[in-house]
Amino acid sequence: MKLLLTDAGVQNESIRAALVDLLGKPIAESTALCIPTAGYGGPYASPAGPWRFVSGQSQNLMTGLGWKSVGVLELTALPSLDRERWVSWVREADVLLVNGGDPMYLAHWMRESGLAELFPTLPDTVYVGLSAGSMVVTPRVGEAFVDWRPHGGEPRADDDLALGLVDFSIFPHLDHPSCPENTTAEAQRWAAGMPYRAYATDEHTAIKVVDGVVEIVSEGRWLQFDPAE
Repeated sequence: MKLLLTDAGVQNESIRAALVDLLGKPIAESTALCIPTAGYGGPYASPAGPWRFVSGQSQNLMTGLGWKSVGVLELTALPSLDRERWVSWVREADVLLVNGGDPMYLAHWMRESGLAELFPTLPDTVYVGLSAGSMVVTPRVGEAFVDWRPHGGEPRADDDLALGLVDFSIFPHLDHPSCPENTTAEAQRWAAGMPYRAYATDEHTAIKVVDGVVEIVSEGRWLQFDPAE
């Protein structure tokens, strides 16, 4: 897929231009499926968050960008549906808009639903992640971002394993007032535990990935951390 991994949605014209470039046509001519699932998994989740995402009422612009059409793909429902039916919905969409929330809850349901195994067969589909929706495509999110565990028990070394569609990890919401724990110093500590390249991003930054080529799209602040030799 073509990936646009945002911190807080489409917050500026640079990120919007990157999205249009990936689509290859105007947003108003493109069809979207939004995936709200991650919004239910976090420790402070409520039904209001997924509703704002789906309805386009969120400040993190995703579904409210003026798409030709927007549908909802709730991953927890997919195992109860005919696979050919929902796969056809995914293949017909120009873009997947993936909500923030809990990255490990999202990773679990991407695997359980069967959507994750479909990704390699979608070379023309644009994937736009928001926070956890971006983190989920990385190899690992880091223990600091693990709140939900499928086994519900004691922490395990592999609890932070995500989907690994890219070869870097993401530390979101860098120095954001609503995330006082996401400081530059904390990002440095987090990155020190990662065995590969990592980025810390703020709300005005996104990471564009096409055929493995990474491009930072930013009108804000971001940091790159390379693994120690």
